[in-house]
Amino acid sequence: MAESTKRYAVVTGSNKGIGFETVRQLASKGITVVLTARDEKRGLEAVEKLKESGLSGQVVFHQLDVADPASIASLAQFIKTHIGKLDILVNNAGIGGVTVDADGFKAASESRAEGGQIDWKKLITESYELTEECLQINYYGAKRTAEALIPLLQLSDSPRIVSVSSSMGKLKNIPSDRVKGVLSTDVENLSEETVDEVLTEFLNDFKENLLESKGWPSMKPGYTVSKAAMNAYTRILAKKYPRFRVNSVCPGYVKTDINFNTGVLPVEEGAASVVNLALLPSDGPTGQFFVRSEVQSI
Repeated sequence: MAESTKRYAVVTGSNKGIGFETVRQLASKGITVVLTARDEKRGLEAVEKLKESGLSGQVVFHQLDVADPASIASLAQFIKTHIGKLDILVNNAGIGGVTVDADGFKAASESRAEGGQIDWKKLITESYELTEECLQINYYGAKRTAEALIPLLQLSDSPRIVSVSSSMGKLKNIPSDRVKGVLSTDVENLSEETVDEVLTEFLNDFKENLLESKGWPSMKPGYTVSKAAMNAYTRILAKKYPRFRVNSVCPGYVKTDINFNTGVLPVEEGAASVVNLALLPSDGPTGQFFVRSEVQSI
């Protein structure tokens, strides 16, 4: 069972990138971290890498596919049985929801750095299946993971939930005033049901080829809408659990696999923004959207 003074964290999708670095930074502060990954082999290799850097007692692995409710339940049972409580949940697992021409993307990024104009649409392929998967992982996966682990977080003296979001999820990127209105609604009237309704409508409109006429984003719509939904859900959770500190954060344009390492920030800086929110004091902000260390409007 958990020692009352020790702190325990889960980071989803943490075998590489921002997730891996978040695990490293939390573990180096003395927190015991459950590193999770869909692929068991990659997850165990990531844990070994951290052990070699001197964090052998601080990191354990558990397989987690946030799109699979049985996998989430298995993680929750593991924590309940072997640890007994949870202090920090970092919802980091996420996908772009599109297929990308990697070589073209890298070349375009170099061109943009030199002031060139880029037609991103030519580099990205979207489909209904990819978009649905994006919502299932980025939004519903994070939501189901939070729901499964909240009973264990309630046993903590300082429960924290941090969801890795994106500036792409800001409501200014959704043309529809009606959708903006629903997702920005006063938290007293915002509900999980209304967010679900927005996502169902979005998928229906995608299937019917009505995205543009209905005012949905034209650029990476699945990713954009999934992150906007996550920011709304963050506010819902913060209201529902006033003792928790629940926030979402855009870590900036970080060099990771999702952008073929074309980002401008090192992964250490991106993860630091996440870790700062995971370690907020009890009187810290909650229900907020951050871009790196600054609170921003949704």
